[in-house]
Amino acid sequence: MISLQQAQQLVKQQARSFGKEIVLLEEATGRVLNEPVAADRDYPPFNRATMDGMAINMADWNDGIRTFTWIETVFAGKAAIKSIGKGECYKIMTGSAVPECANTIIRKEDIDEIENRLSITVSSITPGQNIAPKGTDIKKEITVIAPPFYIKPGTITTLASLGYDEVKVASLPSVAIITTGDEVQPVEAAVNDVQIRNSNQHLLKALLQHWKIKPAAVTHVKDDADALLKTINSYKRTDIIILSGAVSAGDADFVPEVLVKAGAEKIFHKVAIRPGKPAWFGKFANGPVVFALPGNPFSTFVTFKLFIEEFLVACFGLPERQLLRLPFNGSRIKKTDLDEFFPVMIGGDPAVVTPVAFNTSGDITAMMEADGLGWQPADKMELAANEMLSCMFA
Repeated sequence: MISLQQAQQLVKQQARSFGKEIVLLEEATGRVLNEPVAADRDYPPFNRATMDGMAINMADWNDGIRTFTWIETVFAGKAAIKSIGKGECYKIMTGSAVPECANTIIRKEDIDEIENRLSITVSSITPGQNIAPKGTDIKKEITVIAPPFYIKPGTITTLASLGYDEVKVASLPSVAIITTGDEVQPVEAAVNDVQIRNSNQHLLKALLQHWKIKPAAVTHVKDDADALLKTINSYKRTDIIILSGAVSAGDADFVPEVLVKAGAEKIFHKVAIRPGKPAWFGKFANGPVVFALPGNPFSTFVTFKLFIEEFLVACFGLPERQLLRLPFNGSRIKKTDLDEFFPVMIGGDPAVVTPVAFNTSGDITAMMEADGLGWQPADKMELAANEMLSCMFA
């Protein structure tokens, strides 16, 4: 049995690129950017009004002028036609290009308007107020986003503003999911008193969806070694095979044996964690890597986050994931020398981590309300109230 850190390192050593592809901007959320993104021009591309109001030349204010003649209204997307002279001003709207002859804006709330005359009602103003100068956000040709970069909805705003209607991203791996067990039935099927529904199949699909990965194949195999061998052999052209169940030490836990028979090289089997101790990881020569995860729902969740996500992060070249550290709103004692993970909720002001009650790794509600996983290290037998706890977002 190896440590969590050793297991994760072995997983990362098998990381590889799946190539690159170009996708439309509307399909880019959740993908990993694989090209540098540069500014095509200064941003803002002009001196931009940040308030509705009036635009004047500061020299007039310094000469004691407080009431101005309004000669033109400047709207966003429209260039001013006229230039202001002494004692003249523009009405200007938020987002508009400020004409060069104006260098400060007084907000609408600080103005009295009578016919075509605008009077400033405040006692002081400053040059350049309420104007975002050209190029203060981004300079032309500067790299705005350096790859690799996980594209979030906020990233889409930047890409669209810079004129990227399509982007180069890391290609996604082809993934096969195999669930196992005579007792496991499809979600839509009737079940008897000793059968359960196939929640892991749907859990794994949902976890992959975060990475925009749609499995190439999803199959359930009964407790039949020959059938499993045939299924595994049929998926050797994929990049990743994920199995769920039959990986421990029971009479029906034949997955490790079948994987080796199929030609897979075992890299590790059993990790000093709870839940998820029986996890198996290996690879086929010139073929897919294989993650064989324990069948209990919470174990499947934990081992996916610890190993499969670790593998994907490394494959896409993303920075290592950082755990969040927050005060622990509870207490916890463990009886093992394993790294233990448990469901937590994050909230409050100031924010704290609260444990979620659950009944072993087979509890189907363990992650129902949880925001993430709390981590109790192997050498930390007791967690006390208010001490800092490391946790991972779900």
